Amino acid sequence: MGCLLRHTPTLQNVSSRGIETAVLIPVKAFSDAKARLADALDPAERSALARSMATTVVMAAKSIPVWVVCDDDAVRDWAVSVGAEVLWKPDRGLNGAVNEGVANLAGRGIERVIVAHADLPHALDLGVIAGESGVVLVPDRHNDGTNVAVVPAQSGFVFSYGPSSFKRHLREADRLGLDVSVVRDQRLGWDVDRPADLSPPDWSTSQ
Repeated sequence: MGCLLRHTPTLQNVSSRGIETAVLIPVKAFSDAKARLADALDPAERSALARSMATTVVMAAKSIPVWVVCDDDAVRDWAVSVGAEVLWKPDRGLNGAVNEGVANLAGRGIERVIVAHADLPHALDLGVIAGESGVVLVPDRHNDGTNVAVVPAQSGFVFSYGPSSFKRHLREADRLGLDVSVVRDQRLGWDVDRPADLSPPDWSTSQ
């Protein structure tokens, strides 16, 4: 396996003959989201923030088709309102929902899937990290979690989110014999879990 650290990944290509690349976003119930922000935001504010961040991630897909995997009626209605397709996966948990979602998209003939978390409030363009082959991983800014992962849909890649998921996903690519590109992106690397995450650095001169 080759491991490449890069900052300017290859642009993805969406074929005019059909969908080659799709975005998959797992979204939990907005009313249950971001409990660790309770010291800074009340429940209504946390719900509104979760919805706003998820919308930002959908918009960052730009022209790439988006599927939202969820098990909540309000999330399903929101997904339809922002132009996304819905994959209904009740009681699967995050890993189960993502693994099944990728398999479902593979069954539709999609070749590459960009799996992006819904709590990336500064995401601008997911397409620039899609790549053309192998696995692309965007770790969080702590090099612990995996904020975005791009995988060949038919590869059998098994997602394993949670603490230290970035290392596990590197090992999973190795297990499958897939080349992996690690993209360190300021905006995609910034997720929101704790009150301190609500105040990002000044990126006025960055992408």
